Amino acid sequence: MTQKIGYVTLLVREYDEAIDFYTRKLGFLVKEDTRIDEHKRWVLVTPPSNEGTHLLLARAATAAQQELIGNQTGGRVFLFLHTDDFWRDYENMRSKGVHFLEEPRDEKYGRVVVFEDLYGNKWDLLELPHTNH
Repeated sequence: MTQKIGYVTLLVREYDEAIDFYTRKLGFLVKEDTRIDEHKRWVLVTPPSNEGTHLLLARAATAAQQELIGNQTGGRVFLFLHTDDFWRDYENMRSKGVHFLEEPRDEKYGRVVVFEDLYGNKWDLLELPHTNH
């Protein structure tokens, strides 16, 4: 049996502002944007070369969900954006105003830097040492 994680839900304030951030600042593609009803949409975004997990942008529907926007993991890094060219993507994201929380660093597991999305969720931009160029 083959299994994979298909979607990861990311709570957002509004669909369009989230789509704008992920497509314009991170270069993601909108894979689907389907209206479910007058308040709800099914919005999937992914990096351009991704054939695996997609982000499901889910507008917070309750006060409890709204409180969790930007802190779905209690302040820890939430998602890991793997790259085959760290410096290309880092410079591109920086030029588009992405907020980095630190300077890039080399670790045993690869070259990494932590950045925030528009809501404050922490991400790692990560180039693994075995990545082919």
